[in-house]
Amino acid sequence: MRHPICAVAGPDTDLKSEVAAAAAARLADAHINPSTGLATDYLNHFNEAIMLLEMLRECPECLDDLRTWRPRGYREHFQQSNFKARELAIAAYDSADPVARDMLNALAGTMTTVIEHARARLDSDAGGDNAAIIADRATAWLRLLVAQAGAVINNQRLAMSDAPPQDVIDRAMKLRA
Repeated sequence: MRHPICAVAGPDTDLKSEVAAAAAARLADAHINPSTGLATDYLNHFNEAIMLLEMLRECPECLDDLRTWRPRGYREHFQQSNFKARELAIAAYDSADPVARDMLNALAGTMTTVIEHARARLDSDAGGDNAAIIADRATAWLRLLVAQAGAVINNQRLAMSDAPPQDVIDRAMKLRA
């Protein structure tokens, strides 16, 4: 005898399709991309640092806030957030497309390095003469990296740079003589 759900849903493949569609709808409702299992809310962590860097020109005191910014991995971000579906976001991440997850983690690592490098350069720029240049260059690179991370999360992967991440950062932070 067939299970009552199967009798209604049709063959097992129909049931699997219905379950997959329901799971995808649940993820989409929670603002988690069903294709990758990743949420763009994670990028808010990096957007916070971008905002602080942008504000440095008008509000040098923002450097103190930038100094308190700490890197957070995907799971840690959602564990500490008020995201309404944070448990679902963490579970989806754990079963996410491994290529997308690895790409996102690599981009997050690069963004963290850019932020930490900019912060170190800002701290070492005692006179503050180059603060705006440092912040502007870091912000420009971070915006590009956030866009790439967003593309990964939304399954619209962009071509990644062939250059190693440290080379990209060094180029971004180099000041013109």
